[in-house]
Amino acid sequence: MKLAFSTLGVPGLPLADVVRLADDHGYHGVELRAHPEEPVHPGLGLTERADAAAEFKAAGVEILGLAGYARVAAPGEDEPVIAEIRSLLELARDVGAPYVRVFPGGGTEQSRAEADATAARRLGTAAEYAADLGVRILLETHDSHRTGADATRVLGPVGHRQVGALWDVMHTWLGGEQPVQSYAALSPHLGYVQVKDIASADDTTPLALGAGVLPLTEVVDVLCREGWDGWLCWEYEKRWYPDAAPLPGLLTAGREHLARLLNESA
Repeated sequence: MKLAFSTLGVPGLPLADVVRLADDHGYHGVELRAHPEEPVHPGLGLTERADAAAEFKAAGVEILGLAGYARVAAPGEDEPVIAEIRSLLELARDVGAPYVRVFPGGGTEQSRAEADATAARRLGTAAEYAADLGVRILLETHDSHRTGADATRVLGPVGHRQVGALWDVMHTWLGGEQPVQSYAALSPHLGYVQVKDIASADDTTPLALGAGVLPLTEVVDVLCREGWDGWLCWEYEKRWYPDAAPLPGLLTAGREHLARLLNESA
């Protein structure tokens, strides 16, 4: 498996420094948070997009994906959501990222069936555009659809190869799923896996990998047992927890922890 980290852990860091961190600490790739606070976002011009792609390519570091904020199950009109996804897909194509992350974002005023149908309809529409651009849309296990079972209620009806799942292991755990259950639900759709660690269900402040309660050993075990060989991406939520320890000082130990889990499971 290849290892990456998310720039959510180094908010606002210039791309040259992001690339250097990945190279210095032995990561194969980086997931870029696609937000106006960050160096890469849909408002970039074509020259800036080309420069970003070139910077990563020159260092031999891959852009794993763009972590966007489109909410595909959210109440309201379809067109603004689809337009947001299209802008992310175009950015991904231009910087050479194979994946775009979207959130479910269902509202409390919807029934579960309404939220599922809304998300499936929008993803089905966006899938054709994604296919033209050669980018895959990944629905993250998050918020209104935090388990693998929740996500498959949307992904099954979409039934398109350009729409898949991003497994956030914290959210499936918080939703009460065991890793073997999450993998069974998500495996037909799985793009990549976000790993992290936290102190407890009540305290989700990010910790160094292996220092908390999330079942990372079990996640790696099931992935290895099933022969899955995609990406593990460390999403350290420093942006939302400014008092958390700085990520750069944790990166080498985090890579070594994941490598140890992989070796023990092999």
